[in-house]
Amino acid sequence: MAVPIAVLDCDLLLYGRGHRTLDRFKLEDVTDEYLVSTYGFPRQFIYYLVDLLGASLSRPTQRSRAISPEMQILAALGFYTSGSFQTRMGDAIGISQASMSRCVANVTEALVERAAQFIHFPEDEATVQSLKDDFYGLAGMPGVLGVVDCTHVAIKAPNAEDLSYVNRKGLHSLNCLMVCDARGVLLSAETHWPGSLPDCTVLQQAALTSQFETELHKDGWLLGDSSFFLRTWLMTPLHIPETPAEYRYNMAHSATHNVIERTFRTIRSRFRCLDGSKGTLQYSPEKSSHIILACCVLHNISLEHGLDVWSSPATGHMEQPEEEYEQMESMDSEACRIRQELLLTHFS
Repeated sequence: MAVPIAVLDCDLLLYGRGHRTLDRFKLEDVTDEYLVSTYGFPRQFIYYLVDLLGASLSRPTQRSRAISPEMQILAALGFYTSGSFQTRMGDAIGISQASMSRCVANVTEALVERAAQFIHFPEDEATVQSLKDDFYGLAGMPGVLGVVDCTHVAIKAPNAEDLSYVNRKGLHSLNCLMVCDARGVLLSAETHWPGSLPDCTVLQQAALTSQFETELHKDGWLLGDSSFFLRTWLMTPLHIPETPAEYRYNMAHSATHNVIERTFRTIRSRFRCLDGSKGTLQYSPEKSSHIILACCVLHNISLEHGLDVWSSPATGHMEQPEEEYEQMESMDSEACRIRQELLLTHFS
């Protein structure tokens, strides 16, 4: 008598007898529509991930070696895009919830290992100029290398340092600092900051600040909102615009900076494990940070593959807490001079 797959021991599914690879599910046996509805991505994208991550997921030292890289990736994509282990994939590929959790951990680690390959600022002059041109085409703001902002992702209450992860809404979260280009491609993503830290403190302590203050980017700046201090490499809006030029500057700044808000909505909509609709990420802060970063890597890869349609706002209830901040006007005279010169040169 056949034993239903649902009651098989998860260790048997993971390791198999004689470490045989499970192959109950075949990508070629289902439609693209099914793959997109269940796992969030079409066939060719999944094949690309198998090629990209296959070697890491097949390492003999990993406990889940009996599950093929293809099925590990499907299990992880199913979780990232649905926010739940309780999906149709369990029946489809014959993996228990416990096994799926291990697959998510393996795929997340493999993606995080490749984060620097897919999330970085351009270095060659032609690409940097193209980056500036794309931003200028949005609202006439010159010299922009990226737009920066923070967003919160809900996590379960950690066992240690509990209060450091409680944000202004009284929820446990990670405060994630990100930079994107005019298309929404992420150029930087720091996903590990405790939710209690205000945005300005996150930026002050971030690797991003060290990167820009070493003057690696001399001929441009980032755009940030009023939760950040004005810096020579970070242009913020004027607190109280008075002249027509100042109003035009603020309008161009706002229209350009809006790109990152749309990017956050796209990421939350595509990766429902981050939007709070299925509850908080049930992992430690470190593992939750890795899951967020893995989704950021997948976001950039998806844009490379032309899956770049701006999504509608996610329906989750864990949006970024409204920061009750004072306007962060800078005492940096050089930063003020640069912004004033920008006003006079381009907006007067």
